[in-house]
Amino acid sequence: MKKKIDINCDMGESLDFLNTGHDEALMAFISSVNIACGFHAGSQEIMERTIENAQKYNLNIGAHPGFDDKTNFGRNEIDLPFEKIKELVNEQLLILDKILKSKSLIMNHVKPHGALYNISAKNLLYARAIAEAVYEFENELILYGLSGSVSISEAQKIGLKTYAECFADRSYQSDGSLANRSMANAIKSDIQDVKEQTQSLVTGSALSTLNGKSIQLQCETICIHSDTPNAIEFAKAIYQIVNF
Repeated sequence: MKKKIDINCDMGESLDFLNTGHDEALMAFISSVNIACGFHAGSQEIMERTIENAQKYNLNIGAHPGFDDKTNFGRNEIDLPFEKIKELVNEQLLILDKILKSKSLIMNHVKPHGALYNISAKNLLYARAIAEAVYEFENELILYGLSGSVSISEAQKIGLKTYAECFADRSYQSDGSLANRSMANAIKSDIQDVKEQTQSLVTGSALSTLNGKSIQLQCETICIHSDTPNAIEFAKAIYQIVNF
């Protein structure tokens, strides 16, 4: 049975995507945008312009905090103590929140980026630190986390709202984790494959993993990556399946 599902996209990570209109074109097919806060990518200008575009499409606006590592686009794991993880997240929420308040807007959600997201999906310390940082910043915010992960369970333990996130343009391992980007076929390139996986996520039916096994995932929001090849074509297909 179909249920209402949010569609989100990570943005504000590329000046080229902003200037060419690529990011704005994607906004017609999503309901929520996760904006990079200047640590793994982005800048004050990019954040402001991405927010202005999001307003045009009446999107939910969220923060997309990552490791302070633009060189590696926030995709390398960094070992930090509990309080430093909280500080890392809090500082980025403050940056985006200041811009939003200057435009009389509010933050809707938080979705960690890259390695920070992947670590928090399996590491209790990171999951709890991120959840506490978000809850203490604003306890009405929604935390987006990998479906079935400790990121979700730890956030729920402290009363933080969550969205179980799934991916239409990425392949899964049999344990429900995302296939590493370095693996063959980790990033989907076939539109039919994306459509089939989206349909499985929307209806709650089984989907195939890289090793051929099937899994079922709770799905409250589907991510489409703006830097996936054919992202706009994929976004249109996902939007149609989710909304019709």
